[in-house]
Amino acid sequence: MVYNSSIKLITKTIRSLRVLMAIAGFLLLSHLPALAQAQQPERGKLEVIKDPRIDSLIANRAELSKGMGRAVSNASGYGYRVQFFIGPNRKNAFDAQNRMQQMHPELRTYINYAEPNFKVKAGDFRTRLEASKLMQELKGTFSSLFIISEKINPPKLDANPNL
Repeated sequence: MVYNSSIKLITKTIRSLRVLMAIAGFLLLSHLPALAQAQQPERGKLEVIKDPRIDSLIANRAELSKGMGRAVSNASGYGYRVQFFIGPNRKNAFDAQNRMQQMHPELRTYINYAEPNFKVKAGDFRTRLEASKLMQELKGTFSSLFIISEKINPPKLDANPNL
């Protein structure tokens, strides 16, 4: 009988501890946002801690950019080309390249071979609009025209930043 009463006492004690832990957890979770806010600075204000040499590096970068026009900021290397020939015949690819160079000697042309086809592309355009203008010009001359987005050789920009 003493054994049963001690088990009942232990069971009641465990239940009491569970209730106390639940209450403590609730109180902790309900007060957690208040504790987090107490440790943060005023809302809407930001304090930046930085090395003072960063400002001098930014100033040097701006100084270098002035001398080079906008080339530093726009030199990403990605843009558009117009693909105007695709086919398995190498001679036809070089003929298409020659026709393009005669029509537009100012544009660079590129021949790539990806088995089984040769792909001939022209231009190094920064925007899709520039590439589409060339594509419109070539519509009567070449049958399969596509604008391809890829890494380009960016053309040099004017040193005049007012453009």
